[in-house]
Amino acid sequence: MLKTPDNIRELQRKLYRKAKQEKEYRFYLLYDKVYRLDILNHAYRLVKANKGAPGIDGETFESIEKREGGVEKYLEEITGELMRKEYKPQAVRRVYIPKAAGGKRPLGIPVIKDRVVQMAMKIVIEPIFEADFQDNSYGFRPKRNAHQAVEDVKNHLLQGKIDAIDADISKYLDTSSHCTPSHDRLSKRVSWVPNSMIYNPFRFPERTWIAESWPRFTLCNTV
Repeated sequence: MLKTPDNIRELQRKLYRKAKQEKEYRFYLLYDKVYRLDILNHAYRLVKANKGAPGIDGETFESIEKREGGVEKYLEEITGELMRKEYKPQAVRRVYIPKAAGGKRPLGIPVIKDRVVQMAMKIVIEPIFEADFQDNSYGFRPKRNAHQAVEDVKNHLLQGKIDAIDADISKYLDTSSHCTPSHDRLSKRVSWVPNSMIYNPFRFPERTWIAESWPRFTLCNTV
């Protein structure tokens, strides 16, 4: 696991403490943090560590690092786009992965640049929302996992709590074209994020690919 640089960790701690102490506080003036080169560089390293497939442009980490100026120039270009507010996310590549139990799981694969920007935003805003989450929430949170959730359920059972509510939200987002800013929790906590950076990337993928073999992404056809 990649270590978070000390200066970025300190920023995250300050944001977390502020959010924890003031539950109704709305954050402003954070946009410039997203295009800080140290944050974008850390975001790039995290995205690369995930070893994801290329998006619709076919660009890979290897091709980025072989470009003139390499990663440094690549991130400087992203910084410039964000500073000038010219950044626009590209279409998402849709890939269907076969499930062991039958059927296919849809995956959306953004281009690497969009993944880097999204990761940079996550680095900045995650501490704010971490301060708001309930203690018994485990999904997609740092240093939390499904095993801890199972252990929590076990402890509740040992305490005699045996009633459970099961809500199936399978395919919920399949019919949702994008997030609605006016009803989004994000807008209640931060007010500095352009729609093009948060809401547009969640629109339906504009290109669909079908995975025909395993392991994933080995052979794909556009449809």
